[in-house]
Amino acid sequence: MTGSTSRLAVIVNCYNYADYVERAIRSVLAQGRDDFELIVVDDGSTDSSWEVIGRTGVTAYRIENGGQRRACVFGLDRTTAPFVLFLDADDELAPGALDAIIPRLGPSIAKLQFCLSRIDGDGNKLGSAVPEPDQIRVTGDLSERVRRTGVYISPPTSGNVFRRDLCELLRDADYDDAVDGIIVLAAPFFGEVVSLPKELGLYRVHDRNISGVGRAIDTGRIEQHMQRFKSLIAHLNRAVPAGSRPPQLDVERTFFYLEKRSILASIDRRMDRFRQLPNLIKVISADDFSPKRKLALSLFHILIAFLPVGMSRRLIEIRYRPERRSASALARTLIGTGN
Repeated sequence: MTGSTSRLAVIVNCYNYADYVERAIRSVLAQGRDDFELIVVDDGSTDSSWEVIGRTGVTAYRIENGGQRRACVFGLDRTTAPFVLFLDADDELAPGALDAIIPRLGPSIAKLQFCLSRIDGDGNKLGSAVPEPDQIRVTGDLSERVRRTGVYISPPTSGNVFRRDLCELLRDADYDDAVDGIIVLAAPFFGEVVSLPKELGLYRVHDRNISGVGRAIDTGRIEQHMQRFKSLIAHLNRAVPAGSRPPQLDVERTFFYLEKRSILASIDRRMDRFRQLPNLIKVISADDFSPKRKLALSLFHILIAFLPVGMSRRLIEIRYRPERRSASALARTLIGTGN
């Protein structure tokens, strides 16, 4: 690892992940390259994380707890590398990951993304990757997709490498604690988004990183997601480079926002749920979903609007409850809901 001459900085952010952070660090050290640097930021952990980090001998900082985004910005200020990978302390890099990633990094690339193998707390594999390789191969103008829907297929935080100028947007994202919001959403407007359909990292699924497991659908949380999404779109409208600036994105015309509004109206049994259906189905029809997906989404929203409230809520819970959600659905909604 060569410090100031590194092409890539891997920043591990940790808060109370003493059980996992050493595995994350060791997975980076085991890459066996000298053209990257590793920085670990302990975000004021109250468990033994700092002691665990200390015994690895890596460059590490302990700061007052301020949330994931602030910890990552602190790490960003400790490197001048042109590309950054923010690795969550409960995730890992797969062997040979940087051999596949670093040669692909170039000035025109705003973001490089790759698949993550899902594992449990003990490291056992949990089936399909996130995103699934076939989904991440999808090509086309992702900036146009963001304009229409407000989302695109993207992995969780640890499956992305960002160009440094894109990371600078995090400094003005005071409305958000997550690091995978504005920079994921803005990436297609800043340059190329390169997708590697390979499982180059491990995404750990455990009882502390899946919010809402076992709970009924939470309307308050949906409203929080909608407000966060509005803030993200407002930030994007301000931040997109002048040379690639589209017309101002209208958050209330995106699939993400319309869908959440439809769900809330159906749960609350508001009469406007019927008026919202035509616009939502129109957006679904115009998207690049498969015909099967378009039919399923349209039928879902028709059913939740017309079924009795108990059945409607049950359908929504089945679709959105995290422990039932497929890896592909998780990947699709990360931008809107956080990780």
